[in-house]
Amino acid sequence: MNLGTWTPIIAYLVSVCGSALGLLCTERARIVTGASRSGWLVLGAISIGGTGIWVMHFTAMLGMTMTGTSLGYNLPITLLSMLVAIVVVGLGLFVVNSGRGTIQSLLVGGLFTGVGVAGMHYVGIAALDVQGDKQFNLAIVGLSVVVGVVAATAALWATTVVRGSRAIVAAALVMGLAVTGMHYTGMAALSVELDPSKAIDTGISASVLIPLVIMAVAVVSVMTVFILALSPGARELREDADLRDWAANNPANSR
Repeated sequence: MNLGTWTPIIAYLVSVCGSALGLLCTERARIVTGASRSGWLVLGAISIGGTGIWVMHFTAMLGMTMTGTSLGYNLPITLLSMLVAIVVVGLGLFVVNSGRGTIQSLLVGGLFTGVGVAGMHYVGIAALDVQGDKQFNLAIVGLSVVVGVVAATAALWATTVVRGSRAIVAAALVMGLAVTGMHYTGMAALSVELDPSKAIDTGISASVLIPLVIMAVAVVSVMTVFILALSPGARELREDADLRDWAANNPANSR
């Protein structure tokens, strides 16, 4: 089983981009309130869970080749794995933000999200159709779950404290490394016993899935960038929030 030469680098860069966009969204979510906060958290979940994790996963998977079998992907299960990634990240973000980034909320959110992200990884592997039987080393599977929980906890912590472009870039670089590290740890647990007589299920080929993944990255990223560009920046939102707080605390001076 070959995991590709350039694919891990490309997958890492995809994860970094998705993480950076998600951190920009959560930075705004910490400043605003009500429906606006929920909207930014949902957008952050789509960026981190959809692009930073799910698209990274399948970008990395597309570099995998096996001698003696063709590879295909079950489309419903593939889409299910995308839904799992976005939902678990979204729930983790809401748990941490509801708890104002307390240690308890980080531990609960990190555990739930980490196990969910690891689960997404193995759902993604379940979508892979091969002429053979997939087997897993349970010790390495357990290690990948631990890596996923640590990575998720660190990522959720970053969404509660990181601010400013330099800090966001640095945090995204670390998040990308953690997410791709979890992926390849999980891939190390996989082995395939080939059986040429076994019929491969009808699935979507890599040549079709690649353009779909590229389009998913482009559409989500471009839409997120447009929303970020057209909305007030974090500094403007913070200044506006400070002004509202000052007016609320000094009603006589605000008249």
